[in-house]
Amino acid sequence: MDLQLTVAHAVTPAGVVDNATIEVRDGRILSVAAGPPVPGPALWAVPGFVDTHCHGAVGVSFGDPDPERNRRAVVFHRSQGTTTLFASTVTEPLERLEAQLGVLSALVESGDLDGIHLEGPFLAPERKGAHDQTLLREPDPDSVERLLRAGGPALKMITLAVELPHAEAATRRFTEAGVAVAFGHSDADDRRTAASIGWGARVATHLFSAMRPIHHRDPGPVPVLLTDERVMVELICDGVHHHPVVAEMAIAAATPARVALVTDAMSATGHGDGRYILGDLEVEVSAGTARLVTADGEPGAIAGSTLTMAGAFEFVVRQVGVSIPDAALMAATTPAAWHGLDEVGELVPGRFADICLVDDAGRLHGVLRRGQWVRRPALHS
Repeated sequence: MDLQLTVAHAVTPAGVVDNATIEVRDGRILSVAAGPPVPGPALWAVPGFVDTHCHGAVGVSFGDPDPERNRRAVVFHRSQGTTTLFASTVTEPLERLEAQLGVLSALVESGDLDGIHLEGPFLAPERKGAHDQTLLREPDPDSVERLLRAGGPALKMITLAVELPHAEAATRRFTEAGVAVAFGHSDADDRRTAASIGWGARVATHLFSAMRPIHHRDPGPVPVLLTDERVMVELICDGVHHHPVVAEMAIAAATPARVALVTDAMSATGHGDGRYILGDLEVEVSAGTARLVTADGEPGAIAGSTLTMAGAFEFVVRQVGVSIPDAALMAATTPAAWHGLDEVGELVPGRFADICLVDDAGRLHGVLRRGQWVRRPALHS
């Protein structure tokens, strides 16, 4: 189906095109050009959002044995602007992870998903967050090879605590296989962090969370990750994981060219408060914040989020003060480029017609994926 989309502004690599007309043919962008003033609401066209760290939605955790349940979660996230999506798993026994990789790989092959991210099981007990400590393990060669075989080309990223035994060999092996290694759930200091980047680690899993905090005499990993140009840092911009001022600092340090907005969304996303299961751990979601249920009844560790990419985009525009073009970089262009997704992430001829329409405050109004409306904006043809 061919489509002509007119918007007040279109964010392109060459700059913002005002009064833009976007021509779509066969699911791809044919042209983006300036035209006469556009009547109606002053909407921006930005690249469809790219979420590379997402555990599920609408009561479903990615890796569920039923492919249709996984697709329900995908459909929800597409309605929130995520036109490119990696499915993230949590720490499980290797046999269960292999089975989940089989289910999710088939969904990548069918085009429902765009990749798989393993968050665990190679994590540090000291920084386990919402992962089952009894299932954590070292990245020994046999375990690494089993996951690579099970994931195949669909496996795009793995989070790894770089201080664990065998971490250097594992990082080099995953990198050699085309799997991005993400520093995360790690108690490593600044020196070990810097060394791991030399081995090939190039992403930071949810910066600040599940890692040593910054101290002026013991810097930890955060300053290294923020300042090394070889690393992209994930930010969960939901107002829970970190204060807007901290997000502002991180974006200023790394620049939007090295920041990826992610949701880390768990199964409660789009489903409401209540009790949920994350892996084998019980989670209580209250007022949209997910925390582990503890034996003493005290609030446990934050367990992912109930964030959507639409919510993250609006948060950085309204609460952090980021411009629409910079928000578009972090929500789409940067993660797409970092993960080699060369058919998405930019509004240029030849790319997929994956487009989000937002207003001046960053609120999502419409979603186009592969040239088809997922969410049609009001007052727009």
